[in-house]
Amino acid sequence: MFLLDITCGDGTIVMNEMIPKLVTTGITIIKIVVPILLIVFGMLDLGKAVMAQKEDEIKKGQQTFIKRLVAAVIVFLVVFIVQIVFNLVANDNDGNIWGCVDCFINYSESNSNCVQR
Repeated sequence: MFLLDITCGDGTIVMNEMIPKLVTTGITIIKIVVPILLIVFGMLDLGKAVMAQKEDEIKKGQQTFIKRLVAAVIVFLVVFIVQIVFNLVANDNDGNIWGCVDCFINYSESNSNCVQR
């Protein structure tokens, strides 16, 4: 597999194909790992609280879980909202910087904002 140069925006920005691939892969990893970490840490927090068999420890574990849940939802929603906004703003081949940002966030070989050279 050869890595090609791609152009985005008005054609003046040229970069290696690896850069948007890494950014898109990082976003996908965030969307997968955040819910998994929430489940694992929630199980650990609540498991420790239940094993302690103290009412105040159970409440403390529940509060910690709720804080982590809120943080995970915020992270997940920020990524989701950013992708939605840039999908709406970046029209195909519109020749501006938003097309380049869309190339970074939603890279695929079929994305018309990422033109291979």
